Amino acid sequence: MNILLVYPEFPDTFWSFKHALKFINKRAGAPPLGLLTVAAMLPDSWNLRLVDLNIEKLRQEDLGWADYVMISAMIVQRDSATKLIARCKKAGVKVIAGGPLFTMEYSRFPDVDTFVLNEAEITLPQFLADLEKGSAGKIYKTAEFPDIRQTPVPLWHLAKLKYYGTVAVQFSRGCPFSCDFCNVTSLLGHRPRTKSAGQMIRELDSLYQAGWRGGVFFVDDNIICNKQQLKTELLPALIAWRKGKVGMPFNTEVSINLADDPELVNLMTEAGFDTIFVGIETPNESSLAECNKTQNQGRNLLDSVRFLQEAGLQVQGGFIVGFDNDTLDIFNQQVSFIQQSGIVTAMVGLLQAPTGTSLFERMKKEGRIVDDNMSGNNTDGSTNIIPKMGLDKLLEGYHQLLRQIYSPKYYYDRVLTFLKQCPLPKIKYHLDFQYFLALWRSILRLGILGSERLQYWKMFIWTLFRRPRLFPLAITMSIYGYHFRKIARSVTK
Repeated sequence: MNILLVYPEFPDTFWSFKHALKFINKRAGAPPLGLLTVAAMLPDSWNLRLVDLNIEKLRQEDLGWADYVMISAMIVQRDSATKLIARCKKAGVKVIAGGPLFTMEYSRFPDVDTFVLNEAEITLPQFLADLEKGSAGKIYKTAEFPDIRQTPVPLWHLAKLKYYGTVAVQFSRGCPFSCDFCNVTSLLGHRPRTKSAGQMIRELDSLYQAGWRGGVFFVDDNIICNKQQLKTELLPALIAWRKGKVGMPFNTEVSINLADDPELVNLMTEAGFDTIFVGIETPNESSLAECNKTQNQGRNLLDSVRFLQEAGLQVQGGFIVGFDNDTLDIFNQQVSFIQQSGIVTAMVGLLQAPTGTSLFERMKKEGRIVDDNMSGNNTDGSTNIIPKMGLDKLLEGYHQLLRQIYSPKYYYDRVLTFLKQCPLPKIKYHLDFQYFLALWRSILRLGILGSERLQYWKMFIWTLFRRPRLFPLAITMSIYGYHFRKIARSVTK
């Protein structure tokens, strides 16, 4: 059996880092973890190929070779997935589809031959058994959540790793919180399930042996859901694994209550975590209560962010505007918070209501859902709900907010705020030749040709003389800013 695994293309978004990756001659953020994991669950006798449309084109010869095309996608990849399915149909190749997009919207894709939905550890074996008997069905789905301690190591060798900026791994699935705009719990449940420390070490070993030295993103929706297991199993194992190794800094997603546990923070930095994404959402306490963001309520969010950053964890923040309790001053509140916090990577988006969330059900009852076809990219300036403040006022405030926080002055002010807070790194980074080229590209594009010349050189000189060991990080942040400004300009148009 010849199986072609195809990953649809992402649109150009804040999260794609497309314009920043060009500085280090990379084509995409990370290889498709889901497809590489599914590949490891397929029979050993099958022939497998991976085509990631984010780094290469799909050739007609690939389709001619394949008995089946397997597609996995998220909502934001819907348009590319739709075109891909049509092309497979035209070529006469059968399509098997799974992942979040199809789990939530499979009825919209009539040309897919078989849907393997939910988590593949349960539904894929059912499909494979039927396929072997010659009686494959149309839909395989389950309400159960698998034990992911049985999940195999992804087949990294299928991916052209040299074209990616980072690599993704996964330790846990599920989240105990109930933020009303988030569909993670409807897909993966409230009870966090984890892999063993031994599994994670095997995955990291396989990457290191493959020559990978770049960043590793733990894609857990909230890796600190089981703090005791982290403290006693995973983090000690990662600390031991890291000894004598170069590179492979870790980043992940956590809730803000990580700041309440200094012991856990210290273990994470010792293990090699240097960046965390935190859903801040809003400094408006009423809006936090509205969306049931209980972990953010009743605390000084600025103090929590400052503690984490001073401990060595760069906080990347997610922010939302458009809650019912947001008034017209929310945009200035968000700008003020973002600037004071020193959160350099501040992803601000409009509130969207994904299918399957309590927010969607509430908006539907109130007659405020305007489009079931949600983009899945809440930073593209779109929303599928009718905001209480009015769409025109929401967009006007949102666009002004983006213009401010990603203007060179505001952006580089945050970079300097962070660099003054940040301690020296605990791990030894691996810098290959492309990173030295990136420095010269940044000097040319940002320091000579760019509109941010003054701010760039101020940061450049300050870091070089005051915090020289943070200089590579400062240059990386300046390159990120270039990407963010290009996206912000396209959104505000």
